[in-house]
Amino acid sequence: MSTTGATADPLAVLAELPGVAESVDSVRKAVDRVYGHRIMRRRSNEITSEAALRGARGSAALSGADWALEEVRRRTDFSGDDGARTVGAALRLTAEAGQLLSIWRQSPLRVLARLHLVAAADSDPRVGRPRQEGEPVDEPLVELPLPDAAEVSGRLEGLSQLIIAGGAAPALVTAAVVHGELLALRPFGSHNGLVARAAQRIVLVGSGLDPKAVCSAEVGHAELGRAAYVAALDGYASGTPEGMAAWIAHCGKAVELGVRESTAVCEALQRGAA
Repeated sequence: MSTTGATADPLAVLAELPGVAESVDSVRKAVDRVYGHRIMRRRSNEITSEAALRGARGSAALSGADWALEEVRRRTDFSGDDGARTVGAALRLTAEAGQLLSIWRQSPLRVLARLHLVAAADSDPRVGRPRQEGEPVDEPLVELPLPDAAEVSGRLEGLSQLIIAGGAAPALVTAAVVHGELLALRPFGSHNGLVARAAQRIVLVGSGLDPKAVCSAEVGHAELGRAAYVAALDGYASGTPEGMAAWIAHCGKAVELGVRESTAVCEALQRGAA
């Protein structure tokens, strides 16, 4: 992660980049609107469950398993081909993320290790720990240069310290940095994209921006498409102020599209109750 100057709170510096405040404000207003919906006041558990399913579908799509929502909904066996295993991993991560909120602020690296264990569902000793020098990475949909193990270790530790220290940065900025940093580093041998998006979800929920987990950014990222996702990630990896701001704005737009999806679910439930 690159910032624009030395400070005790680098995330706060990113929040001051041109256009970021506007993204933060737009996301906040969108989230407030869906939380103010009359159906959210009476049936929020149903909205949360549906958002989780749709978010998992979106995350899996970005990792190459672009299934129809109803296929994800009806399937019970995810042990078949690579696509099925990816969808299964995304569903497990979405369920697990909510159990790790209390641990995240004290031990984010422990949470990331747990997320990888859940995603991989494998007894391989490399699962659940950052990769070591020379170990391969299976992440074909992210084509950025791969940092070496020493850089991964140092940057993960720096990210962990930022999260534990807290700070005044908006939740969107913190979530975008966590997401982008994990994708850029690819610290694990597999499932890095799924883990990165689950970590973003944890930040958005745990920060209080989306406490009921109804604003699935994964839905929005999938709707915006892989090409836009990769282009925005390139901006993050560049470390330039413009690139970082563009990535944060992209993540903000994804949250807003997730809000739109849950608002549509609210409207459908309201019509059904009428």
